[in-house]
Amino acid sequence: MSQRSSLFVFAHQDDEFGCYAAIADAVAAGERVLCVFVTDGALGGEPVRRDAESRAVLTALGVDASDLHFVGVPNGIRDGKLYESLPAVARVLGEWFDRVPAGSRIHVTAWEGGHHDHDALHAVAVLLLHDRGRLADARQFSLYNAHRRPGPLFRVLSPLLANGPIERRRLRWRERRRHLRDCLRYPTQRTTWLGLFPFVLWHMLWRGSAALQPVSVARVHERPHPGRLYYEKRGFLGYDVLRAAIDGWRRGSGGAMSRPDPSVAR
Repeated sequence: MSQRSSLFVFAHQDDEFGCYAAIADAVAAGERVLCVFVTDGALGGEPVRRDAESRAVLTALGVDASDLHFVGVPNGIRDGKLYESLPAVARVLGEWFDRVPAGSRIHVTAWEGGHHDHDALHAVAVLLLHDRGRLADARQFSLYNAHRRPGPLFRVLSPLLANGPIERRRLRWRERRRHLRDCLRYPTQRTTWLGLFPFVLWHMLWRGSAALQPVSVARVHERPHPGRLYYEKRGFLGYDVLRAAIDGWRRGSGGAMSRPDPSVAR
């Protein structure tokens, strides 16, 4: 793969809303944009329909349809249960990480306590990249989290400061309008977007920026933020269950679970 590439790794079809700008920037730079969707998406709709929704959005952004890869169904990785399939997730991600050359930018959902599939995917990706000496190639993008939010409230597109320096880019008004329109192109996720869209709209009107952050293997050994995580508040999964799944997979794969060398850059 000689052409410079950018790889985007998503847990679900529609997670791309967290990095529309990064995708558009990579396309504009002439890079080959590769998108891998890891779960089947079946919890929130029929996989075929969800695949089609993301395909329509991403091809409109300039991504070639042949570079969109939906690996959840053939690998038995279920939406909402990604933590139960970590060996399969690691196998798939490892193949993709080895396919794109060193220096290619790799994007993954943030470690932020929003959705347990996002956190599980992040942990596996970061640990695999750490093993390959490629942490510097990676960036994480925030979707939503409940840090410092009472009750059922959450924040959208709000990176956690604990995840490191924020690389923020101001969006032009036409970009904001386009991204907002794209957020409405997931009809199978209508219920989800009834909750998300007002916060995305507010973000685009008030802040109007896109953000990425580096990744850290040290952070994967820490709770994403103090207090109850959003998926704990919703009763989807306890952090202790996710932690046990990540640690169990890592031990089973032969990776060291001790905390990383502090000399390794966060």
